[in-house]
Amino acid sequence: MTDQPADRTALAAGFVCYLIWGFVPLAFQAMGHLGAGAWEILSHRTLWGSITALALVLLAGQWGQTLGVFRNPRLLGGLALSAALIAINWSLFIWAVNSGRVLESSLGYYITPLLNMAAGVLLFQERMDRIGVGAIVLAVVGVVIQTLALGHLPWISLVLAFSFGGYGVVRKLVPADAQTGLLIECLILSVPGLAYVIWLEQQGLGHFTASPAATAWLVAAGPITAVPLALFSWAARRIPLSYMGFLQFIGPTISFGIGLAEGEAFSTLRAVSFVFIWGGAAVFTYGAWRRARMLKPA
Repeated sequence: MTDQPADRTALAAGFVCYLIWGFVPLAFQAMGHLGAGAWEILSHRTLWGSITALALVLLAGQWGQTLGVFRNPRLLGGLALSAALIAINWSLFIWAVNSGRVLESSLGYYITPLLNMAAGVLLFQERMDRIGVGAIVLAVVGVVIQTLALGHLPWISLVLAFSFGGYGVVRKLVPADAQTGLLIECLILSVPGLAYVIWLEQQGLGHFTASPAATAWLVAAGPITAVPLALFSWAARRIPLSYMGFLQFIGPTISFGIGLAEGEAFSTLRAVSFVFIWGGAAVFTYGAWRRARMLKPA
């Protein structure tokens, strides 16, 4: 039994982590309003994310593990694959929130935990009870209704969900700590990122030196990326799964509110689709809480 102060601290860390992820669209929109495009923002995110992740690795005393990754081609290859998946996720998310599609992005992150549940059954032989099946059915119905509301598949939501879900699967299979893995991923992505930033600046198209505000926002993309992941990693080891199951819906809920506040189209049919998605999220959270209670006596 863990002590209550530690539980409260871990719960606070998890809450702050998802709070940051919820408000991240506003940060990327601020960069976009200063003229930076999605690829430039992504490039700076990987560059400054590398520096932030390096600081976290050194603080955690994991430098030896990081060097070990470079001596293990199979491990490095796994992190290269996860880097490619997270690059797809990051670049699409940055583009979406700067293109008036915050609601679609929030839908993607509501779906992701349910997709992870399905992946656990299909890839890792995990068992799914009736509560899990019900959560996924509700989510599928929500996606179908969203398709009808939009007139096309909510491809942004689906690509965000599958890319982040795939990233989670790969990272589950790659034996590397969160900070070490993030550092390697950012280093891999920062190679083309640095080349792109240099090219932009040489062509006079870059925004890093355009103004102090632009410099500050682009540099901030690093901590915005690495700090919440470190908080998540620390909290997830210290609080029950049911708590994390609830907390992970904070981020997309905040993003959903941002999309509404910014006046994105929200028809009645689209509202109905979110009701089904929220229903799936609620059932998922109840299932996580129920499993945690059943495991507690053991």
